[in-house]
Amino acid sequence: NGYTIAAAIQEAGAIAYRVGPVPDDAPTLLSTLEDQLVRADMIVTTGGVSAGAYDTVKAVLSRLGTVEFTKVAMQPGMPQGHGFLGPEQTPIFTLPGNPVSAYVSFEVFVRPVLRRMLGHQRIYRPVVRAVLTETLMSPQGKRQFARGHLSVEEGRYVARPAGGQGSHMLGAMAQANCLVVVPEDVTEVKPGTALAVLRLDEV
Repeated sequence: NGYTIAAAIQEAGAIAYRVGPVPDDAPTLLSTLEDQLVRADMIVTTGGVSAGAYDTVKAVLSRLGTVEFTKVAMQPGMPQGHGFLGPEQTPIFTLPGNPVSAYVSFEVFVRPVLRRMLGHQRIYRPVVRAVLTETLMSPQGKRQFARGHLSVEEGRYVARPAGGQGSHMLGAMAQANCLVVVPEDVTEVKPGTALAVLRLDEV
């Protein structure tokens, strides 16, 4: 996750300082965060934000009263957190621990904020409408950001699912150049259906 998010931050135009894994220990986590506040304009963490026994990030930051944790109706990336830390109110985003969930959450929530902080006028990825070539299943009540491969065929955008859609499947994420957005009320998308697609290959 650290390498993936650091690369995504650099691609967005910022400087990334990657910190290695922090053990499930509250004092160590707090100390690490305080150290980063000296140099960081934003802090991004991954993992520790669900409801498990070792979700230290959520447990520690909840006590500070400045970070809000919630569940978002999306897949992947349901558990999210955001808030401010330190005397300068440095923004912090706490992303899920599953690799694909972390990356998709960064694209949806963090990247636009980072781009705005950098002074860019265009803060969102370009969105096009593309026709799906294969059936795509989606959970009821959640907006799915399915990894896909976008191309142009016969003058129109065409999108194909990029392998498995599990939150741990980095191979499919590595092959993707777009995120196919399936609305919350749709559980099955038939071939030939046009959907909104976020282009990951364009700023």
